[in-house]
Amino acid sequence: MASPAQQLPPGWAAEWDQNAQRYLFIETATGRTQWEPPFPDPEAMNRAPSASPPPAQTQHHTKRRQYAPGQTQAYYGAADTIAPPGPAYGAAPAPGAQQPQLFTPGLAGDGQFAQQQVAPQPGAAPYYGAAQPEPEYINAPGFGQGAPYQPPGVNALVDQFSQMNVAQKGLRLFTTNLLAAPPDPLELHRPPPDIVLPPNSCLSNSPFANADSSYQRCTLNAIPTSHSLLQKSKIPLGLVITPYRTLKEGDEPVPLVTDTVIARCRRCRTYINPYVQFIDGGNRWRCCMCSMSNEVPQLFDWDQVRNQPGDRWARPELNHGVVEFVAPTEYMVRPPQPAVYVFLIDVSHNAIQSGMVATATRTILENLDRIPNEDNRTKVAFIAFDTSLHFFSLPAGAAESSMLVVSDIDDVFLPKPTDLLVNLTESRPAIENLMSRLNDMFQDNHTIGSALGPALQAAFKMMAHIGGKIQVLSASLPSVGAGALKNREDPKVLGTSKESTLLQPASPFYKTFAIECSRAQVSVDMFLFSSGYQDVATLACLPHYTAGQTYYYPAFNASRTEDAIKFAHEFGEVLAMPIMLEAVMRVRASKNLRMSAFHGNFFVRSTDLLAMPSVPQDLSYAIEIQIEDNITAPFVVLQTAVLHTTCYGERRIRVITTALPTTNNLSDIFASADQVAIATLLANKAVERSLTHKLEDARDAVFNKMVEILSAYKASMTAAGAGASAQLAISENMKMLPALLLGLLKNVGIRQSAQIPPDLRAYAQCLLTSLPSQLLIPYIYPNFYSLHNMPPECGTVGEHGIIMPQPLPLTSERLERHGLFLIEDGQTIFLWVGRDAVPQLIMDVFNLPNYEVLRGGKTTFPVLDNPFSQRVNAVIQKTREMRRGVYYPHLYVVKEDGEPPLRLWALSCLIQDRADVLPSYQQFISQLRDKVNGSSY
Repeated sequence: MASPAQQLPPGWAAEWDQNAQRYLFIETATGRTQWEPPFPDPEAMNRAPSASPPPAQTQHHTKRRQYAPGQTQAYYGAADTIAPPGPAYGAAPAPGAQQPQLFTPGLAGDGQFAQQQVAPQPGAAPYYGAAQPEPEYINAPGFGQGAPYQPPGVNALVDQFSQMNVAQKGLRLFTTNLLAAPPDPLELHRPPPDIVLPPNSCLSNSPFANADSSYQRCTLNAIPTSHSLLQKSKIPLGLVITPYRTLKEGDEPVPLVTDTVIARCRRCRTYINPYVQFIDGGNRWRCCMCSMSNEVPQLFDWDQVRNQPGDRWARPELNHGVVEFVAPTEYMVRPPQPAVYVFLIDVSHNAIQSGMVATATRTILENLDRIPNEDNRTKVAFIAFDTSLHFFSLPAGAAESSMLVVSDIDDVFLPKPTDLLVNLTESRPAIENLMSRLNDMFQDNHTIGSALGPALQAAFKMMAHIGGKIQVLSASLPSVGAGALKNREDPKVLGTSKESTLLQPASPFYKTFAIECSRAQVSVDMFLFSSGYQDVATLACLPHYTAGQTYYYPAFNASRTEDAIKFAHEFGEVLAMPIMLEAVMRVRASKNLRMSAFHGNFFVRSTDLLAMPSVPQDLSYAIEIQIEDNITAPFVVLQTAVLHTTCYGERRIRVITTALPTTNNLSDIFASADQVAIATLLANKAVERSLTHKLEDARDAVFNKMVEILSAYKASMTAAGAGASAQLAISENMKMLPALLLGLLKNVGIRQSAQIPPDLRAYAQCLLTSLPSQLLIPYIYPNFYSLHNMPPECGTVGEHGIIMPQPLPLTSERLERHGLFLIEDGQTIFLWVGRDAVPQLIMDVFNLPNYEVLRGGKTTFPVLDNPFSQRVNAVIQKTREMRRGVYYPHLYVVKEDGEPPLRLWALSCLIQDRADVLPSYQQFISQLRDKVNGSSY
């Protein structure tokens, strides 16, 4: 094989550098030197030099490659990124300056990234779609937008990948200079890096053999073979799991295996999956986790429906990464129990006056038919509480209910052995009667105070023998009986090192009670409505340890239609949700991988068994993984198994399997990093750290982790090595990670501020630890659209539903004084109206004559009889419906010169701007660069 000196193009010479133990390449005409061989062909880099002297090269040098810039753009679509106005992120190259012809990871020429980021020239065709016509509402020059991002077709992707030899060579590493590449929101819509498994690792050619990333995604799609290699990359290894995500239209349903033939490894108890091997003529199978040889069950090849031999290769568990088994009786501790719902409704003065009770009872009444009850076994009970407990006897067949009051809250007892917990179908008339009368019964109740703790104890006594769900609707701070809490909100503590104490539970009662509930298969959902302090941090303990959820409606007032609609929608969706009961979850992994830490709403029953009395849909869990010893296998398998009872009384096992290749190559690790999964895992770790340490420690940990990853990348993947560098390099697939982590640092959950009420902060932390990635990413990196000049197809129905505008970078530089903009984070939608908006725009959208008469604040958006209004409505509607989950975001109209608190709240979503003591994206990147280069700032 030729040495580099023999392979050089004309005009180049190679010289062996004894100190660096590698070749130095010299351009003879100019005397310019570089470490990279000057080859336009990246494959040439794979040829190892064999000429004397044979160097003992370190691994990462051989992997540094060069790519033509067009090739980078073909894959990543650099032309469709949006350049900010003015030289915000590094100036464009000087006119006439010669541009480098090659894109070299870590050695990009000055301005090369800026050149790739420049917006298309006027008249030039944008990267995606056709040119855009003039904006509809013009009062100043409109910003030229490209068409919305449409994923390229499968064939186009196949062509691109075949050009890049990905199938043969694995992942390619592309380097980005963060100083010259502003965040592009479209990057967050791209799928995670490809999982490139070795040939013949899978039994099936099915595209579903690996679990979809919406069910289970790993922070790395290539697993390092050793702990030291993982440490070198500094990327945290973890798994983000959403085992029961809702199926949207067009989603593939989870295949169900109904013959109760379940093949499992005898040693490690792994379920058979597409990555096992059949041996011994197909009579045995080798486990992909521990290599144990197991017998194939006798009925594995038998079709029980047709009662004839079946096709083994058509079995769902050998073709699908996500599959559900109907479990035989040996998987049951007891027969499947009916679904049980106990409603605890606060009827104190505050709850009645806010309209919460009226809204809740009306929502229950309207959704009785949606509560899971296919087998007519579902049981319900109602307890109203203020400083006493009010039980309701609902005899089967009776049309009326009767109320029984228990005032002794120190020693809670059930006033009647029967008719309190009743069959939903049999007692339907009495339930309907009670729901229609409950608000009126307490209309004149002037009792102030809440016996929430005793009410929970009563509900537990009622249902502990079965298990089920307690739905708590509380509008005031628990003040009497067990679990009574005091108002500990202290403005002087906010923003100090003691603030984290306000985010920790104030009373041990709720955690102790939650663990009792978990043992009895009882789960708790909290709906909190207080206009004052309610200690969300303490009350959220119950859902946290019992696998429930917390919903918070600060200053709820049903006389505002928007408040009533939001709560009624979310509560109705929770009632209709097909919950999984009596669940236990365990994650198994290949040899030498161990689950080391767990984040989410559950109780860890043994070292790795997660107990979940009920599993709501679209709840996410994050698990950290440790590499205990060197991995020799070519690929590893991670398998999540959830044993549960459906709310229709069937015991099932959901199995989610992900296979990932292993690598001993650092560049593969960086190229396979999934920035969305990393951000999700770090959000969970940050919240945990803020509770065990201080909020400041959580922020520092997030910042330092980003510095570590950038330092590791610079040291091992760029020519700068350990020295200072004018660039800040990261792999292309992680270039949004700094923006995501800046969004996390600016999130209400851990943001540095002395103005955030503890309840709002505690609720934000609940969301950070429970939202699946699809909801979490917009929560920390919101969406920002320009509506007044969106292309004419936006807001109309396309092939994939409503066409959305192209998202803008999150900076107020993009706000125009004559414009209409939408900012949303999945929990709240802001409609920003510029002060110079033309009267026609205000008339078309709000049906008002001009900007001056428009009122800001929470609103219901009018549907008007003009095309633009209908398109804006369609975009808002799609925003509310496009993600999984029960949340129904409020809509706020924000006037540019309107109320300062509302303006600041909306502008806080534009995380690339400086806010208070928090840095802008540019400042953040500069701080990161200074840290990476070792200088203080």
